[in-house]
Amino acid sequence: MKEENYIRFDWAAKKLLRNKANFDVLEGFLKTLLEEDIHIMEILESEANMEDESDKFKNSKGDIIIIEIQNTREIYYLERILYGVAKVITEHINIGDSYSSVKKIYSISIIYFDMGKGEDYIYKGSSRFCGLNTHDELEISLKEKNAIIRKTPDKIFPEYYLIRVNEFNKLAVTPLEEWITYLKTGKISSEAKAPGLPEAREKLRYYDMTPQERQAYDRHLENIMIQNDVLSAAKEEGIEQGIEQGSLKATKAIAFNMKAKGLDPQTISQYTGLSLEDIAIL
Repeated sequence: MKEENYIRFDWAAKKLLRNKANFDVLEGFLKTLLEEDIHIMEILESEANMEDESDKFKNSKGDIIIIEIQNTREIYYLERILYGVAKVITEHINIGDSYSSVKKIYSISIIYFDMGKGEDYIYKGSSRFCGLNTHDELEISLKEKNAIIRKTPDKIFPEYYLIRVNEFNKLAVTPLEEWITYLKTGKISSEAKAPGLPEAREKLRYYDMTPQERQAYDRHLENIMIQNDVLSAAKEEGIEQGIEQGSLKATKAIAFNMKAKGLDPQTISQYTGLSLEDIAIL
């Protein structure tokens, strides 16, 4: 039996999964990761949405979920995650509104590059308050008399999920592992039963796309390969180390190579931190 070829999740998230008819695939992923019943109500559009690397959704509880897929290394990636969350918070509260209007944010990053040391393939971060002297964690109580606290931190502060796809090297057993396998390989086992994956098998077949859609998708894969190739070459030549040390010359060398490979200025700026003006004169 010939193995079915499925569309990668990064392409599907930006194209097919934005269709309300396909929300069940995305809902299945979110249910599996967040371990709660998720129903997507709408996509949050903005003027920069088409240029943005992330997609934003509102669930039935009014929470906002940011999903970002990062294929290649970016110098200020953590800063960009923080900025994205802060921007969404401020965009969805109006001047004069009560602070009770602040939305709960889930920031989910699906990462295809090495961003540090760690044995797990999924990391979760939020806000905790720990004693400087006692090192205990402050437990906010809602039951105290005359308490001014209306919600506990876990109901208010953003939650960050970093999914390090390339670190997953296990045989999929749990529903979450079945999803990570698809994120990493683009393959969905006929045995996979995780929420959303049976629907993905039906809706994300490569050969169900039109010839024009397949051409655009193939170009997307080629661009990822080019970006990774350029950055790998830079690392081998020791240029990456120069970037981390703040070497403008090394940064421009990478940008020059990326430009020579045909990458667009916006992409080059994203991965090097150089301005469009600097890139134009390379």
